[in-house]
Amino acid sequence: MAEARVSEDQDQLSCPVCLDLLKDPVATNCGHSFCMCRETFTPRPVLRRNYMLAAVVEKLKKTELQAASPVHCYAGPGDVECDFCTGRKHKAIKSCLVCLASFCETHIRPHYQSPAFKKHTLVKASSRLQEMFCSQHHEVFKIFCRTDQSFICYLCTMDEHKGHDTVSAAAERTKKQTELQEDQRKHQQRIQEKEKKVQELKQAVDTLKRSAQAAVEDSERIFTELICSIEKKRCEVRDLIRDQEKAELSRAEGLLDQLEQEIADLKRRDTELEQLSHTEDHVHFLQSFLSFCVSSGSVESYSISVHQQPSFDGVKKSLSDLKERIETFCKEEFSKISVVRGATECGVRSGMVL
Repeated sequence: MAEARVSEDQDQLSCPVCLDLLKDPVATNCGHSFCMCRETFTPRPVLRRNYMLAAVVEKLKKTELQAASPVHCYAGPGDVECDFCTGRKHKAIKSCLVCLASFCETHIRPHYQSPAFKKHTLVKASSRLQEMFCSQHHEVFKIFCRTDQSFICYLCTMDEHKGHDTVSAAAERTKKQTELQEDQRKHQQRIQEKEKKVQELKQAVDTLKRSAQAAVEDSERIFTELICSIEKKRCEVRDLIRDQEKAELSRAEGLLDQLEQEIADLKRRDTELEQLSHTEDHVHFLQSFLSFCVSSGSVESYSISVHQQPSFDGVKKSLSDLKERIETFCKEEFSKISVVRGATECGVRSGMVL
């Protein structure tokens, strides 16, 4: 309520000439009040200092400092400053492409009230006004040259860009917007494909863990029945299985991290493209879009097959044979276990080729 009252009082106590709060107010015989100015008028009106109004204005200034929020009124980091404010700058709300200046809520009023500004083009406050103008002809960029892939003004089409393939910036924006939406669709499709492959890889990891655990349990059961003479061999076989599990898990986890990183990168680019699609600045949009096109690259999709499950049946069979043959064929059978282990490792690797 205090802020609304301050705003209302400030409107009533603003100078109709400079549009700011009255400074050293004086009154004419007709009753109108203005800031004391140094201009010469013929005939010069009789001006008298309005002490009562000056006291009200001074009181209003103090109330404004207490009631108004500096964050709301004044420009902060990242805000566009008003080019017409003196002293501490207020935050600009509009920029004029004709004046090449930005205005706060107070100083933008003439653009809405005076017919002299009727043909001026107002846009959202921007600190990039100079980038929207042709440095050669001092005209607004409204045309896009497809031949040179650059922004030009109307006068540029009559000299160095004469005969080039040119369209309006809005038309090029529409065309590139369609391409951007297609890129978004492809990115979203890639994300879905990567997420699907992540799920497949996780399932393969779970299967590997269950198979390895089952093999360990079977080997433990068989080896506990063997005599102490093959105790050393029991430990070696157990280590082989664990080493195989560790190696395959390490490979799978590396691939999982890689896929998740690719998904994060694709989501980040999708978010950037989504933000770019909503920008109002044609020039900024097209410049950013061109950089996106240059930096974007295709990510090779991985092919993951989870149908080939690692098998430890050969190990279990060999261990059963060891139990029957005991020490006599222990060395021979252990050599067979090593051969089977190598074949199993190759089978697991080929089932997870990426």
